[in-house]
Amino acid sequence: MKNELFSTALVVAVVALFFGCAAMPQTWPDYERSAENRMVVIQEKIGDGLKTGALTPDQSQMFLTTLKGIRTDSTDLRNKPVRRDEWDRLNVRLERLGNEIDRALVRPIRMEGPRTGDRIVALQWTIDDGRVSGRLPAGEGREIQYRLDSVRRDYLHMTEGGRAMTYEEGADISRRLDTLEIDLNRYR
Repeated sequence: MKNELFSTALVVAVVALFFGCAAMPQTWPDYERSAENRMVVIQEKIGDGLKTGALTPDQSQMFLTTLKGIRTDSTDLRNKPVRRDEWDRLNVRLERLGNEIDRALVRPIRMEGPRTGDRIVALQWTIDDGRVSGRLPAGEGREIQYRLDSVRRDYLHMTEGGRAMTYEEGADISRRLDTLEIDLNRYR
């Protein structure tokens, strides 16, 4: 009976010691490395976004300032006995910053070739030239002008207030302008 009581007390003491140590402040080298790796990846994303033009200088500066604050907090936690939840909170902040950057990188699109506004202006000149020269019949001219006005209206609506078009919106406008160019080329 004494042996069973002693065994039970020993097991309870070991379990209490184990759980007590897990909650006590200690160093967390794996968490330090993980946080450092995430900060490097985030900094590279910001740099790449700035290079490609997906991020504005103001956006990248804002993200870098946030990253600097997280890096300062990480340095304060490094090599010191701290509770694990402090590293968990830091990693959550890094994850949120990474997600914000990912959302900002997806928003704007950069279409290669002439800009949409330049294409609209060029098509308007082609329509006007076709009307003046007589190559574009009046009925077809009105129909093509109506279609170009519709594209222009949609483009202005999509970009009002400095908003960048999504990839799908840009592709739709570009496809409609391509169709107009093909139709206009029949009258050259």
